Amino acid sequence: MLIKVKVFPGSRENEIIKKSDDSFEIKVKEKPQMGRATEATAQLLSYYFEVPRKNIRLIKGFKERNKIFDIKEAAL
Repeated sequence: MLIKVKVFPGSRENEIIKKSDDSFEIKVKEKPQMGRATEATAQLLSYYFEVPRKNIRLIKGFKERNKIFDIKEAAL
């Protein structure tokens, strides 16, 4: 499943706001340095979708605010 994410790094708290079925706004505490905000975003997505972190892959937007993630559903 592909989702679009707009990341707000350096926020006061971590938060996920669902805009539509495949679009989210995510606020993370981490600063946008050395991929820390992107990794924090992936960790939050892992928690939100209840899948292991290894099932979440960044497709587009490594150095941008707008990102596309591929989330593989956990096998039961």
